[in-house]
Amino acid sequence: MSKQAAIILTHEKLDTINAKTCHGLLRYSGRYDVKAVIDRKFTGNDAGEIMDGKHLGIEIYDSVHSYLEKNGNEADCLVIGVATHGGLLPDDFVPDIKTAIQHGLDVVNGLHDYLSDHREIKDLAQEHGVQLIDIRKPKPIRDLHFWHGSIYDVRASVIAVLGIDCALGKRTTSGMIYEMCNRKGLKTEMIYTGQTGWMQGYKHGFIFDATLNDFISGEIERSVVTCDQTENPDLILLEGQSSLRNPSGPGGSEFLLSGNAKGVILQIAPEREFFEGYDDLKAYLPSVREEIELIRQYGSEVIALTVFNQTTKPDQIEAKARKLEEELHIPTVIPLKDGVDELYSTIHEFVNS
Repeated sequence: MSKQAAIILTHEKLDTINAKTCHGLLRYSGRYDVKAVIDRKFTGNDAGEIMDGKHLGIEIYDSVHSYLEKNGNEADCLVIGVATHGGLLPDDFVPDIKTAIQHGLDVVNGLHDYLSDHREIKDLAQEHGVQLIDIRKPKPIRDLHFWHGSIYDVRASVIAVLGIDCALGKRTTSGMIYEMCNRKGLKTEMIYTGQTGWMQGYKHGFIFDATLNDFISGEIERSVVTCDQTENPDLILLEGQSSLRNPSGPGGSEFLLSGNAKGVILQIAPEREFFEGYDDLKAYLPSVREEIELIRQYGSEVIALTVFNQTTKPDQIEAKARKLEEELHIPTVIPLKDGVDELYSTIHEFVNS
């Protein structure tokens, strides 16, 4: 796949979890070559340093116009780099989207709020002959699949990377494990289940929350079976969505049942007391021990814990991770701090069991 040159729009959200689409593309993309980030709050900074303190050589501009004025028509497309509550397009993104269109850039959008439903944007795109790519638009029903049991013929081992909540880095951890396993000689593929995974260019998957509910189980099965038949991997990783018990958008049981994932790597958030965005409702997260037991009731086993760290006090997270590892006797790592290499022996043992 030849990469398109892309600029990513995140206005005032680059340092938040809402910019997880941008963060994913900054860390890896087989589909886009990221040239710049557009975020007026951090103009002139390096995008990697704002994201996680690591220099990437990707400059931040205050507008699409500023980028184009300095770099000419170096980019092929503008990517909407945020995930918002309800998937709505922020009003203050529209001027930059229009500027991009007027300069011949396609616009790639992973929000539920489709650009093609905005008459002014749609008309402008038609006038300038550019594409509006709304990747979360549902597929036609004729292109979807029911679950029918072929998952039981899959040869590869299947591990689901689930989370105790939404928005805590399941896709990032999945990608890191995918890269690590292949680097160490274990042939591994990853099934993407969100818009960022598609943007990153993984070969197999579907967009979970843009799929009619009746077909989610079948699309998981189809993705895994197709991957197994065409790639012949030793291991297939399933990128999880939301969590088993998030009341605003539960997800997870489908990966365990329909995807027949007998192994689970569970991403946890020691700093969170409540489900993301629901502090006022006192919607408490379950304990890690309870979540592990629930997964066991589905017939699967948590083989490792990965820790989401969003703290300014990493020593506290490290201490909590070590305490959990000692109490639960499960390998525990902090991916963005320590990487995931320590999990290889556990994963290798699972694949060969």
